[in-house]
Amino acid sequence: MRSQKEKMLAGDLYIASDPELASDSHRAKSLTRLYNRTTEDDGEIRKDILKKLFGKTGENIYFEPPFHTDYGIHTTIGEDFYANYDCIFLDIAPITIGNNVMFGPRVGLYTAGHPIDAIVRNQEYEYGKPITIGNDVWIGASAIINPGVTIGSNVVIGSGSVVTKDIPDNVIAVGNPCRVLREITEEDHKTWELEKQKYFEN
Repeated sequence: MRSQKEKMLAGDLYIASDPELASDSHRAKSLTRLYNRTTEDDGEIRKDILKKLFGKTGENIYFEPPFHTDYGIHTTIGEDFYANYDCIFLDIAPITIGNNVMFGPRVGLYTAGHPIDAIVRNQEYEYGKPITIGNDVWIGASAIINPGVTIGSNVVIGSGSVVTKDIPDNVIAVGNPCRVLREITEEDHKTWELEKQKYFEN
């Protein structure tokens, strides 16, 4: 018979009060509490805690405290990741984040779900669906990423967006529910290269 943890990671209904899951969650809460008590002078300590907390990470990742997660070990993060204040990762199911990804303040990644039926829900059943984020992604402040969502590469998600469906590569997407606003084009690159030149001229 499968364990509750195996059921959880498979996306099936499970009971979160299971002792093994409770132990994993306790570990994550202890590590995030330690991280959130560090100061800006504790760079190496922070890096060591993040390495212990997450399943796998790149060498250059940073979370501005405070930060919260359910398990941590079900989250994989690539190189050059930055998260601003108050981000939340509920990694009931796997969270996978690519390279060169930035999160604004209070971005939430929520893989957890609960049954619509109240009778089943009140029996403490839960389930999770994975979240995947590609490379070169910027997610604006207070955006919410819902269970089962995949966000492609080279994407900008507008602040306050609620992402309920997959977002393709190379687009700006905004709103509640989040929808594609437009593609990111070569003209965007040219515009921002000109802005960068102005910086060096001043």
